[in-house]
Amino acid sequence: MLLPHAQTLAQARSYVAALADRALTIDASSAYERVLLELDRVHGDDCPALDTEDLTGDRDILLAAASNAVEQLENYEVDPLSVELILAMLVDAHDLDIG
Repeated sequence: MLLPHAQTLAQARSYVAALADRALTIDASSAYERVLLELDRVHGDDCPALDTEDLTGDRDILLAAASNAVEQLENYEVDPLSVELILAMLVDAHDLDIG
């Protein structure tokens, strides 16, 4: 994995982790965690560390940033179907979060 790919993946993982941390219910948090697991699976568990320290608390901004970073993974030869699956999982988690 080249550096730009690793940076994009790290951003996606960090935003999703922040969403999981800020979720309003345990079910929503678990759904975001499943998104993280799928990101890890797609990358063969070769994943950069999370950094959620200085991220905004606004969940809408985090969702938009996470979605954008996941979409960018297609630029690094990640299977487009996997990207769509991850995006769908992210939307499902968000739907649980907003209830």
